[in-house]
Amino acid sequence: MQNVIHLLPDSLANQIAAGEVIQRPASVVKELLDNAVDAQSTQVQVVIKDVGKTLIQVIDNGVGMSEVDARMSLEKHATSKIKQADDLFNIQTMGFRGEALPSMVAVAQVEIITRTAETELGTRLLVEGSKVKLQEPTAASVGTSISVKNLFFNVPARRNFLKSAAIETKHIIEEFQYAALSRPDVAFNLYQNDQATYRLPATKLANRIIHLFGEAYSKQLIPCEAVADVLQIRGYIGNPAYAKKTRGEQFFFVNNRFIKSAYLNHAIKNAFDDLVPKQTFPFYVLFMDIDPKRIDINVHPTKTEIKFDDDKMVYAMLLSVVKKALSQHGGMTFDFDTNSNSDPLGLQTPAPAPFYTQPTNKSYTSLQQLDGPKVSPKEWDQLYERINLESEISTQLPALPLAAATDDASARIASPLSAAKAPAEGTRASAAMATSPISSVVAEGGGMKMQLHGRYILTSIKSGLLLIDQHAAHERILYEKYLKQLQQHAGTSQQLLFPEQIQLSVADFGLIQEYQAVLQAMGFVIEVFGKHSIIVAGYPVEATHQDPQQLVEKMLEQIKWNQSHLSIPQEENAVRALAKHAAIQPEKRLERIELDSLVDELFACKQPNHTPSGKDIWTIISLEELAKRFKM
Repeated sequence: MQNVIHLLPDSLANQIAAGEVIQRPASVVKELLDNAVDAQSTQVQVVIKDVGKTLIQVIDNGVGMSEVDARMSLEKHATSKIKQADDLFNIQTMGFRGEALPSMVAVAQVEIITRTAETELGTRLLVEGSKVKLQEPTAASVGTSISVKNLFFNVPARRNFLKSAAIETKHIIEEFQYAALSRPDVAFNLYQNDQATYRLPATKLANRIIHLFGEAYSKQLIPCEAVADVLQIRGYIGNPAYAKKTRGEQFFFVNNRFIKSAYLNHAIKNAFDDLVPKQTFPFYVLFMDIDPKRIDINVHPTKTEIKFDDDKMVYAMLLSVVKKALSQHGGMTFDFDTNSNSDPLGLQTPAPAPFYTQPTNKSYTSLQQLDGPKVSPKEWDQLYERINLESEISTQLPALPLAAATDDASARIASPLSAAKAPAEGTRASAAMATSPISSVVAEGGGMKMQLHGRYILTSIKSGLLLIDQHAAHERILYEKYLKQLQQHAGTSQQLLFPEQIQLSVADFGLIQEYQAVLQAMGFVIEVFGKHSIIVAGYPVEATHQDPQQLVEKMLEQIKWNQSHLSIPQEENAVRALAKHAAIQPEKRLERIELDSLVDELFACKQPNHTPSGKDIWTIISLEELAKRFKM
């Protein structure tokens, strides 16, 4: 039998090994920044061109390398950071495997210029595809400059699998942020295509956070600190009121190394339990200092996963310190959900609002005065009978005998549907209703519409009760409207009397620029205004009930979430994000004409059954189902 096992050529073996360490341009940035920090640098500069495909350069003022060390650094598993097996359990540097530089030179053209303080001349190396093309003495400053050019030039398949410029830029910025947060005592600069993205002076952690993410973070930082024999925790968490839809701004560092840990994330989630809305994530930058012998960081090629010898202890201490910080800074006072036990029907009068007040129908007040424990069985029957009235029901809901009609002094913020008018017979809405899956039951029912808990629209139909989620319904309406506007380039905009200036993070500023054309087609009027700042001079008419800054920030968070979880085109992403956050929010009280208009417009949609994300918009509770609930 012929022998079939053979050794791979060094060039091919190096390319395969490089695939584990150098996955994208951001991987190069990470490894070079780790080396720069390990070199005791006080200043680090990163230069990026063409999202790293053309050039990634990291310049530091660290200790530098001698001529021999510079050449040895290109060899596989050559390192100055460990010497024996026991050193793997006492690692205090960012790098230690000796894989980074050999992996880079295997898939790129690399130039290394380095000098130590003990020598007058430095060393310059040119390497291409693991082959040294040139080594010569050169004039250089103390420290090291490594330029990685034409990444994946000899692995075109890998280059073709890189994501869009926006996504690759996002990953590069994330790696830069990890390094900058881990060492606030080191100055970091980032330049992209000859433009300064970050210029971060050496400072304290709180200032570094503000420099990276914006002045708005100065209002939300809550300090955390705990000291024990085996573990020290320090850093900052965010005010629960500022929680976001995406998980991006959550940072754990163990001995100054950025790590990812679902287990520790769960501890933070538990600490914030009931303080933030569901599916939102608080901000935190937390450092854990622990004896290196009690952790194992040699778990994953990217070194972002580690193992603790006592992870339950770390979990418990982390949970405790975060809860303590929240309680000391008033975190426990935040409440995002109404206590449903105090209002079983959801019919109580909402708290007065200071602006855009409108009177409430007095006959509606009678239901608002209901209090579960005081209602007799007879009175419940009266309420049940009124809900089940169909076409015979009057347009005004009579007051129940148990509660006298009183003047309603409650005030409500004007709804985005307040100007809407119910479509007349024969309109598109009526025609669409005829073809709707539930057109027959709706038409035959014809009952009055009312709100439940400020979230749902309830109306009687022949077969029972039709229950509609008002936010989901409006989201579907706006989604189809914005899609049509994009196709016809006919977005309508409401100009702001005083344009709104919004300061964004670097990542969000880049995202706005990427989506600017799509947003303008939907009605936004956005202009770049200075560094990482925009001016919103107008926005879609349907969203004018929203604060412009909050709308833009929520949209960006939704777009980032969609990018992470869905594979959809840019236009679809923007439309979904705008429809979701321009739609009327839960707890919004609507007038009768608004309820009618919302229902008519919903069933005029092409797909009235589900939101763009697939959530049900309405459901029917049959008379049989209701009757079962009242049987003895």
